[in-house]
Amino acid sequence: MAGNFTLVGCPDCENEQVVFEKAATSVACAVCGHTLAHATGGKADLEGEVVETVEAR
Repeated sequence: MAGNFTLVGCPDCENEQVVFEKAATSVACAVCGHTLAHATGGKADLEGEVVETVEAR
């Protein structure tokens, strides 16, 4: 599996959530429901601030 897990901060509620950078579906914030990542067919388009890379492969 090629790709990294990143910690993304939600721009609305400041919740931090782990997101796979090549997400195949849209990822919503678990707290407020704001979309954090949009699937693009490759690397996801991340809307929130990338805080750190949690696990690099």
